[in-house]
Amino acid sequence: MKTVILIPARYASTRYPGKPLVQLRQPDGTTKSLIQMSWDAAQAVVGVDAVHVVTDDARIQAAAEAFGASVIMTPSSCENGTARCAAALEAATLDADLVVNLQGDAPLTPAWFVEDLIAAMKADPEAQVATPVLQCDPVTYGHFVEDRKAGRVGGTTAVFNAKKHALYFSKEVLPYIDPGKVPDADIPVYHHVGVYAYRPDALRAYGSWPECDLEQREGLEQLRFLFNGTPVACVEVEGRGRVFWELNNPEDVDRIESVLATHL
Repeated sequence: MKTVILIPARYASTRYPGKPLVQLRQPDGTTKSLIQMSWDAAQAVVGVDAVHVVTDDARIQAAAEAFGASVIMTPSSCENGTARCAAALEAATLDADLVVNLQGDAPLTPAWFVEDLIAAMKADPEAQVATPVLQCDPVTYGHFVEDRKAGRVGGTTAVFNAKKHALYFSKEVLPYIDPGKVPDADIPVYHHVGVYAYRPDALRAYGSWPECDLEQREGLEQLRFLFNGTPVACVEVEGRGRVFWELNNPEDVDRIESVLATHL
């Protein structure tokens, strides 16, 4: 199965303009841009045939090509990363049996998250779309609660059924837990990891559908699949002692640099 990773990145982020080019301090004291760290994360994944940065911005294109990345340019009208991947699939006539969207704001994504996702799609030929979910540890759950108390929109949670098909994704912390009853372990909240695997036909269908109301309200592109009746398989992955978090807001820079200093 030929697998291609696409890294969608846009400069005009509402919450953090210019986010792909923000510099993050590495353990050795040097810095790397967010987009380069996302490229490095993609390069670490085993069993992938090609990796491309997908953008509409010349500044991101120049920065990516400077560190050796392949870049596919897409229209500025793409409203989210999945739409950008759909546009790239057609613009570059990509030869792929599976397209993986590794979002450009998740440099802490371990290779095994993506490898487990690819393996799950190989094992289930009927699955059209899949995404990883990670059970929250106390640190990550604390980040969610802290963001909501501060009025920040941060990570995303996932709720799924017995077949591990998504019921809903939200920027709220779901399911609700009474603050006085938060368990010390086995917290029943799952962090949605911003990686997707699509069959090409599912990605093309996505590009043909208009935005739905839930997608617009939550700002979550994957809800378009659920709204149109396409199941999204949730693949549970293991943190293996690593803290996972995306760069959603400027406040996340310190969080990510702290994890880099501890784990890399």
